[in-house]
Amino acid sequence: MSEDGGRRFGVWAPECTRVDLRIGDCDHAMHRDDGGWWHVVVPAARHGDDYAFVLDGSGEPLPDPRSLRQPRGVHGPSRVYDHAAFAWSDADWRGRALPGCVVYELHIGTFTPEGTFDAAIGRLDHLVDLGADLVQLMPVNAFGGTDHGWGYDGVLWGAVHEPYGGPDGLKRFVDACHRRGLGVLLDVVYNHLGPEGAYLPRFGPYFNGDTAWGPSLNLDGPGSDEVRRYVADNALGWLRDFHLDGLRLDAVHALHDSRARHLLTELSAEVDALAAGLRRPLSLIAESDRNDPATVTSREAGGHGLAAQWCDDLHHALHTALTGEGHGYYADFTAPDVLAWTLARTFLHDGCYSGFRGRSHGAPVDPARIPGHRFLAYLQNHDQVGNRAAGDRMAATASPGLLACGAALVFCSPYTPMVFMGEEWAASTPWPFFASFTEPGLVDGVRAGRRREFAAHGWDEAEVCDPVDPRTRERAVLRWDERERPPHRETLETYRRLIALRRDRPELADPRLDRFRVDAAPDGRALVLHRGRLRVACNLRADAAEVDLDLPAGRVLLSSAAAEADGVRLHLPAESFAVVEAAEPMP
Repeated sequence: MSEDGGRRFGVWAPECTRVDLRIGDCDHAMHRDDGGWWHVVVPAARHGDDYAFVLDGSGEPLPDPRSLRQPRGVHGPSRVYDHAAFAWSDADWRGRALPGCVVYELHIGTFTPEGTFDAAIGRLDHLVDLGADLVQLMPVNAFGGTDHGWGYDGVLWGAVHEPYGGPDGLKRFVDACHRRGLGVLLDVVYNHLGPEGAYLPRFGPYFNGDTAWGPSLNLDGPGSDEVRRYVADNALGWLRDFHLDGLRLDAVHALHDSRARHLLTELSAEVDALAAGLRRPLSLIAESDRNDPATVTSREAGGHGLAAQWCDDLHHALHTALTGEGHGYYADFTAPDVLAWTLARTFLHDGCYSGFRGRSHGAPVDPARIPGHRFLAYLQNHDQVGNRAAGDRMAATASPGLLACGAALVFCSPYTPMVFMGEEWAASTPWPFFASFTEPGLVDGVRAGRRREFAAHGWDEAEVCDPVDPRTRERAVLRWDERERPPHRETLETYRRLIALRRDRPELADPRLDRFRVDAAPDGRALVLHRGRLRVACNLRADAAEVDLDLPAGRVLLSSAAAEADGVRLHLPAESFAVVEAAEPMP
């Protein structure tokens, strides 16, 4: 609002010679300042009015690049939205710091059959009962198509996808999570635009070059000061106005920035300043394939200062050991010693040669300087399931016993555990890539692109799900009734007990990598994690194993089968795990 009570509209369009604001049937001429911003005050404009911008007299109304609401989709007008109109009930919420937390990743469009925020609220008690601490939402900003999609094709970064429930729906969801003690993280995509409704480049030099998925953000060329401000304002807006507890930054390796101070460094500094003002912790979590510890190294020590990053090396090592797959990027993870090595050192590729990439890759993590909670460990996530030809989950390949072993390794490690929705009960539903684009050329291009991508990773074209067939999304919707039937019921109980034990025994959440040790048999199929006075033993073999615990004596706290501790030895049945406590305090 302006000082005289009217509503002030602004848009950055530095290369335009004329910009008009259209509200209803009336166009209002805007005035340019020296920075390329155009402004106008409209006295009668109010919350709920639709508006758009017309550039250079073209007559074509375009949505606001900083739109907060798109009720008619990404091609329609923006709508004036006042954050102050929502009544929050979370005034006592003090946030969730990442260390010690369990993260639960979910997709609003397939978490329930309805695919809305309000329907998802009805399932939050399940997450509380499971023991989750932070809910990580896949992207919910406006994207092209009729209704459903992954969300990584977003084009309006500040508007909440209307079919999910719009901005008020997201706020109701966050408010409901906070009432239950759950923090909320949001996945945001700043590295590219989706293919439908991408009007942003028409307003100014927002992009320069390309990534594998679309135009590359202009972070270091002419005009990039405002582009960087656009990203920072968007991130801060999610955290401040939607009361979110953190952001997951998609594919930060695709943010091409040659400036002396990287965008990630600037963003982490601004988020830390906001957290100080709000008096609650805020977390930035990166997705990065660089294996670069600088991502999560503090700014004071010369890093970017992010709270954490996803760690695909941990996933790949676990996946290969549990499923036996060795094609594509899994080929680097097939040696017997890889799982133990990666669990102990975080990255397999820490400067060594990667056969998949054809070059050396990554840098080592210093266990004395960087704690394990800065790396998310997981058996599954949306990428590692959805970027399979059939979208099949690990439960389609690995036995219930091996799945339980994998969960034990994740939850009893020094890393931050993350669960992908439905994983906790070994959901039978696949989760392939899907979209709802309607433009014929785009639909054909998406189909062809997915086939090429999967062929490059060794999958047969016949296995590839049709991403724009509505049935592909429908098959991905969770079947909540599975939780009450075997073997799903037993898997769910294992997850609950592991998370409860992690909460009850601080040793299991201890993130200090320099106090973490992994022993393994020569074949890599029997492992022991050393966690203070606890030992987590896993037998991945198809027959029983005798495991040395390096304890004077012990008692079994939790096991997935009838494990027996006999002094310093543990008898583990095939494909099972056990958590054993030393009978006496350790020296």
